[in-house]
Amino acid sequence: MLNRTPPVFERLDLIEWQLCHRVATFSHYRPLLMTLRVASRLGDWPAWLLLTLALPWLHGKAGWNLALQFIVTAAIGAGVYRLLKTRLCRERPFITFTAIPCTMPPLDRYSFPSGHTLHAVSFCTLTAATTPWLLFVVAPLMALIAMSRIGLGLHYVTDVVAGAMLGLLLAQASLAWWPMVMQPA
Repeated sequence: MLNRTPPVFERLDLIEWQLCHRVATFSHYRPLLMTLRVASRLGDWPAWLLLTLALPWLHGKAGWNLALQFIVTAAIGAGVYRLLKTRLCRERPFITFTAIPCTMPPLDRYSFPSGHTLHAVSFCTLTAATTPWLLFVVAPLMALIAMSRIGLGLHYVTDVVAGAMLGLLLAQASLAWWPMVMQPA
């Protein structure tokens, strides 16, 4: 089988694997492991679906436009990270380094960039612009989701950083291009 992984990832893997191993060993503490697993599951889709469905209730008629903006931004984000994952083919840390425990089954084989983090940062950025009073819930969830990716042995630090940067860029582009029907709450 032809190795499609760019050489830069092989070098990064060697640099990052020990940090990822140290972070992933914290998952031996059962309460932390359960917290990271719950955060990861919420980041699969339930938290973002609940947030999106709440927008019309929170903002009335203008909330429907916001919900559509959140959905379109998330769909574009899913396309971008899926395209990058299938082209760059960076193996997950637990696959490359057996010393890194995988404490939750991955959704797919490749790790770069972190789609969970991309969506968490994207939704948090959109929330900050449209419903900032919800940040007391959304921001800590975003941080937990990002930490869960490394703590569960599913991503390298650079996967999470790249996912966060992409999520921020997508949300900012969405806010710049999408017509704001309302003032922020």
